[in-house]
Amino acid sequence: MQQLAILADYGDLCGESPIWDGKTGTLYWTDCVGLKFYRLQWASARHEVVKQGIEINSFTLNKPGGFVISNNDGIWLWDGHDKIAPVLGEVNGLRCRINDSIADPAGRLFAGSWFYDPVDQYQLGNLIRLDSDGTARIVDEGFHLANGLGFSPDCKTLYFTDSAARRIYAYDYDTKTGNLHNRRVIVKVPEDEGIPDGLTVDAKGFLWSAQWYGGCIVRYDPDGKVERRIAIPAKQISSLTFGGSDLTDIFVTSAAKSEPMPIMPPGYDCESGYFGGQLFHLNLGIQGKVEFKTNLSLKS
Repeated sequence: MQQLAILADYGDLCGESPIWDGKTGTLYWTDCVGLKFYRLQWASARHEVVKQGIEINSFTLNKPGGFVISNNDGIWLWDGHDKIAPVLGEVNGLRCRINDSIADPAGRLFAGSWFYDPVDQYQLGNLIRLDSDGTARIVDEGFHLANGLGFSPDCKTLYFTDSAARRIYAYDYDTKTGNLHNRRVIVKVPEDEGIPDGLTVDAKGFLWSAQWYGGCIVRYDPDGKVERRIAIPAKQISSLTFGGSDLTDIFVTSAAKSEPMPIMPPGYDCESGYFGGQLFHLNLGIQGKVEFKTNLSLKS
């Protein structure tokens, strides 16, 4: 087992959405609050800022090239350089204020909208499906703080996190149609722990959840039972993904800007201690799986 290491330290205000590109051996991640987008070449350990001044809450690799990025103003196509084009700003008259997103095997995008406000009333968010032809629809609704998504290895189950509700949901999923059925709670995180944030699934179907306020990542079995908990020396752990040549390397993002909310666990100190900002790495010999790419291009 490889010990926990720091791969990069940019002091990310909110490091998020690590994505591994196996074709190029590159890890990408974003600082959605600091408005930076990064890449790390795994073979050389060289990392750099690719773009500044761009808000990316989450993103996917896109088969036609570049990325599909999601932020508080919607969903966009980005070539990875200077060209960015809007794809979706609203669905059924409802604003697409997107937090996390994921591609499915057919190249569709699933994205969760959020309007959580810790001090005032707010509308509930939705789970949105964007098909490759640009058609968008709301596939579920009623979420407080939409977050991490993941597919089971057989792609028959989609997992979706509501951080403020402290729940990870599971849906039966039809890869041919993109339809979801039978939402149920698979994980209910106790109130004395951190809240579930980013999520990924390994090759054996175990769920991995980053715990914001919890200083750890948690591995759950397919029935939602805690299999192990791995401490990370930062209070705000935001997301994680598998990568490396055999997909056993785990990359973990964190956030330096303290974000106090009423959903903090009792006794949590939001004013002192190390909150995060570094990109962490460990290898437990557990294999992950390849994340899918979207297949989206704008009509000319």
